[in-house]
Amino acid sequence: MTESLVVRRETHIAAPPATVFAFLTDPEKIVRWMGTEATTEAHPGGLYLVTGVGGRRARGAFREVVPVHRLAYSFGWEGIEAVPPGSSLVEIDLIDQDGGTLLRMTHTGLPDAAQYASHQQGWAHYLGRLAVAAAGRDPGPDPGSHPAPRAA
Repeated sequence: MTESLVVRRETHIAAPPATVFAFLTDPEKIVRWMGTEATTEAHPGGLYLVTGVGGRRARGAFREVVPVHRLAYSFGWEGIEAVPPGSSLVEIDLIDQDGGTLLRMTHTGLPDAAQYASHQQGWAHYLGRLAVAAAGRDPGPDPGSHPAPRAA
């Protein structure tokens, strides 16, 4: 793993960890901040599938599920040879902090600088929307303003 290709993000969310966890695992809550359709089976080996605004589908499988504290799931894009389904790993820790939640996310396994940059921008966009939605506000329609992953 090339350390420079690891996406790391931290954000404080004005909601308790249980609420944030639900927004990461409940399909009805996921689509409030990311994508147009979601299917999740939040247990080790369970499906993670989110259809994005542009119709691209992110697919993976949950590897670790510790309710209200931690998620880890494989991640990739259907039809994107550079980052195929399950080829990278997203790890999210939720830490109770200052009356809310510190979300600490790491995305490893990205193959090159272009994919790193695309996913860095995508995570910044979506974690911002998650913080708004989990705090009980409406992030509005997703403009899909982040760049779509490029096909190889």
